[in-house]
Amino acid sequence: MLEPGVLAPEFTLRDLDGNDWNFTEALQHGPIVLVFFKISCPTCQFTFPYLQRMADGRLWPDEVPFIAVSQDTVEDTREFQQRFGVWLRTLTDITREWPASKAFRITSVPSFFVIDPDGKIAASFDGFNKTQLQRIGGRFGVVPFSEADAVPDFRPG
Repeated sequence: MLEPGVLAPEFTLRDLDGNDWNFTEALQHGPIVLVFFKISCPTCQFTFPYLQRMADGRLWPDEVPFIAVSQDTVEDTREFQQRFGVWLRTLTDITREWPASKAFRITSVPSFFVIDPDGKIAASFDGFNKTQLQRIGGRFGVVPFSEADAVPDFRPG
């Protein structure tokens, strides 16, 4: 997994509607939260509704994109989104042997990257990490968990 301080690799992937999404172009609008996942991953299934909550609650919705990168087919990813109530902009990284996943050195999912507009990785971690998710939320003005949420401090991917 690429570490904080490293320049994030350039990539272009297609979203679920078949539109190209270019990493460098997106960075021109501000920081990006990038999350790699597989639909069969129980930790991803647990985590993604909280990510959707963070994306819905951010103070600057047009400036802080939460981008999901699926390692599964478009059809399976759409089913995952419906099942777990997730509508984040989602890209697919399966059509060309996972080029973005390989470039970011993904070894487990979910894998998170906060990338600053200069292209450098500000934070990276994998699995469900309550403290790290709260830090992301704090940076972008959202509260990822309510007092009623019974979430563990950590859950490996």
